[in-house]
Amino acid sequence: MSGTRGGLAAGLPDGPAAERMDLVGVRCPLNWARAKVRLEDMAPGTRLALIVDDPRAVRDIPRAAEAHGHSVVDVVSEGERWRIEIER
Repeated sequence: MSGTRGGLAAGLPDGPAAERMDLVGVRCPLNWARAKVRLEDMAPGTRLALIVDDPRAVRDIPRAAEAHGHSVVDVVSEGERWRIEIER
């Protein structure tokens, strides 16, 4: 992975550790529906790292998260999967 996170320069604090949610095998739009429910139960300022393998999720989840007022911190390719980190 690169030395940047969410467009910030390396060496700056990354913020709180993210809770992970494995959505491998879950297709759009169900993966966003599950993530949304989890985010609603989380405290503001906390992070959720979604692990997905649906290529549509990489496009659709960040858009949906921002439309619901969340911040997309990072989207990282991890082989055949992606990690989408969202801050509530």
